[in-house]
Formats: sequence, C-alpha cells, structure tokens
Amino acid sequence: MAVSVSGILLYQTAGPAVSASQVPMSTVEQMRADQRSASRGSARTPAETSPSTAPSPSTPPPGPPASVAGLDPAATRNAYAIVKVGQQRGLPQQAIVIAIATALQETNLYNYANGTVPESLGYPHEAVGWDHDSVGLFQQRASQGWGAVKQLMDPQYSAWVFFDRLVQVPGWEAMSVTGAAQAVQRSAFPDAYQKHYDRAAQIVAELINRA
Repeated sequence: MAVSVSGILLYQTAGPAVSASQVPMSTVEQMRADQRSASRGSARTPAETSPSTAPSPSTPPPGPPASVAGLDPAATRNAYAIVKVGQQRGLPQQAIVIAIATALQETNLYNYANGTVPESLGYPHEAVGWDHDSVGLFQQRASQGWGAVKQLMDPQYSAWVFFDRLVQVPGWEAMSVTGAAQAVQRSAFPDAYQKHYDRAAQIVAELINRA
C-alpha cells in the first residue's frame, strides 16, 4: 500500500508499516532529489536528451565571382567551368589558357545553341548561331565525332573533350596559343586565337584559385 510522506510516495512492505518518523531525513531528501530529476527528465525534448552527432556543415567551396576581366556573369560561369575541368584533370595552367583563348574566339565564352540543330535549343544556352552543326562553348560538332548534342551543350563536357584532344597534340606545351588551338579546332581562321592570349591569361589568373 502506498502512503505519502511530505509529498513522497512510500510503499508498505509485508512487515510493519513504515512511518514518516522512521524514514531517515537523508533518505527522504534523496527520494525528493530523485523525484525532481525524473520530473525534469520527462520534460526534456529529444534534442536535450540526445545531442546531435551530425558533423558541422563544412564551408562550401567558393564559386565563380560575378565577373572577371570584363566578362559578364554568364561568360564568367563558363570560364570557371573550363578552369575547373582543367584543374580536375591536373593540367598545367598553359593548357587552361589555351582553352579559354579558344572559347573567347569561338563564342566569346557564351554557350551557343544552333538554329540548324533544333535539339540544341532545348538545352541551356546564352546565344544561338547557325554555323554548320556547331554548338557549345567551343563550337564542336556532333557530326565530327565530338559527342552527342546534349553533351556538347554542357560546358564541362565540352571543356573535357577539348582538353582530350589538346593533350594528344605532340608538343602542344611548346606551341603558341594559335598553334595549339588550331591543332585541335582546325578553324578556317587559324591566326585568330593568339589575340586572346593576354585576356585569357588574366581570366585564368583570377579564377585559378576558385575552381
């Protein structure tokens, strides 16, 4: 049978009943402390009783700045994609400068769809051209084995396949921008790439530590 002693429930055993006067004060105080502790515990929220073990969020890597070297945000994002791919592949900075100079000449670093390739219009782009079936930052052609239209409209993929072909050019490291870019692009205007070297180098220098 339960009895109350100063607000604390006591239980009668099979022997003589326990009176309040027979309970040592130290025991009563301990029982009260236990009761208060249990009451607090029942009111705790899961967050209080079970601290989160999830790791603290890490600082996200920096993205491209709004603008570098006079480029608008769209061209800056595309330049950043090229730089990032070059770094992922472990290529020297000169390779990235060649790629940026090439894209400056081909598209001014805008991702081009093509009016004669309707599929390309369904992918994100900043401009529309009409040159053969050339698409993307580097004006690569699906008909020439560069990849599917969907792939070529992806700045990272188009940069990747540009680098693929660049590194297969014997001695590209010692070539001028014009020589290396033309060996990859086979443009009708082979001397046009060199004029973009200084600006390309500036763009790469401003983005190289952010990709």
